[in-house]
Amino acid sequence: MSYIPREIPEGAIRYNTDSNKMEVWIGDKWMQVAVSSPNLDGGARGIFSQGMVPGGGVTGIHDYITLSTTGNAIEFGDTNSIYAQGCCADRTRGLFAGGDTPATQDIDFVTIASLGTYADSGANLNGTQMYSEGLSNGTRGIFAGGFNPGYLNVIDLVTIQSLGNASDFGDLTAQKFGIAGCSNPTRGLYMGGAISGTENDAANQRINIDFITIASTGDAQDFGDLSEKRAQSGAASNSIRGIVFGGRYSPTQTLIDFVNIATLGNSTSFGTLSRSTTRDGGAMASSTRAAFGGGDNLDPAANETNTIEYVAIATQGNSVDFGDLTQARNHMSGLSNGHGGL
Repeated sequence: MSYIPREIPEGAIRYNTDSNKMEVWIGDKWMQVAVSSPNLDGGARGIFSQGMVPGGGVTGIHDYITLSTTGNAIEFGDTNSIYAQGCCADRTRGLFAGGDTPATQDIDFVTIASLGTYADSGANLNGTQMYSEGLSNGTRGIFAGGFNPGYLNVIDLVTIQSLGNASDFGDLTAQKFGIAGCSNPTRGLYMGGAISGTENDAANQRINIDFITIASTGDAQDFGDLSEKRAQSGAASNSIRGIVFGGRYSPTQTLIDFVNIATLGNSTSFGTLSRSTTRDGGAMASSTRAAFGGGDNLDPAANETNTIEYVAIATQGNSVDFGDLTQARNHMSGLSNGHGGL
């Protein structure tokens, strides 16, 4: 099978019937898409962080799922009750940074293949950060944005397998709270967010997508725009596509967008969430699936939800039920050992 190169858009995906492989166009040739996942309980493992539970309490329980299956989450472990953390992972270690109750700059870690509590890495972010957003490649973890007590534009850098403090990477294009992040092995994206005032106000929500080159340092640059303004979305990716789930309320967002990470440009509609939950959930991905769990729904009497949904990244369409968390919660995050940055 062949195409005239000038007719193929950058980042286009095809199924090669000769090799039975997925391929992506990188500008002058087709490159095969890696679709392997670490073999852990049958596939990549995703971990949902602690968060805020119904009634305003905070939980120390974090859950895990096997992304290649469906079913209810299983308790991974229990640690200090905290919410609003940023997180990222390589193939073996997950990092959870910052958070609130109390406000902290600590970086904790888990060994993804085992079950148990967090361990304090002894390392810290450059400052106290609540609601920072994490992404990573196989070596580096990047935490950006957040709140302390004003909105932040900082980007911090850590080496995931070491136990040292974060160093300065650069700055976002604006001070932002409630951004969503994902990556491939070379590029990280930070999407949406709010820049001032209340994040519920559409006037304060951002449509912008920032990008960084993970292996370097420096300030973020403009990538393109989301289809709508949003804050506190969830995002996850394989090495080709980034998926953005939902967002905060003005207007209500149940949209799912996608971007081709290797190119620059605006997001494209992927589908919609099958539930009314719109924000503050945790997102994670394998090479083939992206999942979004927890967060808020639109019922003020029971705002937190326990629902987990997923999509097949290579296709487009509405999300499908995966299962339930062990407890309803919001103000949470997610990571996996099979995401697109690895």
